[in-house]
Amino acid sequence: MTPNGESVSPVVLYVCADRAPEAPGDATERARTEGRAFARERGLTIAEVVTDTYGEPDPARRRGWRRVRQLAQTGQLTAVLVRWPSAIAPESARELRQREAAWLRDRGVRVRYTWAPLSSRG
Repeated sequence: MTPNGESVSPVVLYVCADRAPEAPGDATERARTEGRAFARERGLTIAEVVTDTYGEPDPARRRGWRRVRQLAQTGQLTAVLVRWPSAIAPESARELRQREAAWLRDRGVRVRYTWAPLSSRG
């Protein structure tokens, strides 16, 4: 544990921001930079950065999110860092986001939001 009470176990930074997989844009770079800063400030180790393109509402149908699930299933992480809830599933598919968060929670994995207004809520 760090002095702040955070876990030093590996986390995954999940980035799902841009629509074009061949050319990551500003949103992807902001999410990566913010996620790395969030981890560094809390003494967390990013084991892997997993990316998906934005657009598919069901996270279970995205290759990157399936990788996150695989890591959680094998006990290789304690948290998933994500910029904001809509990176997991859009507001119009809130039930999918809740399903995935519950699935992770059942395996001892927390979802942590790195965007400052959300990260300050714990």
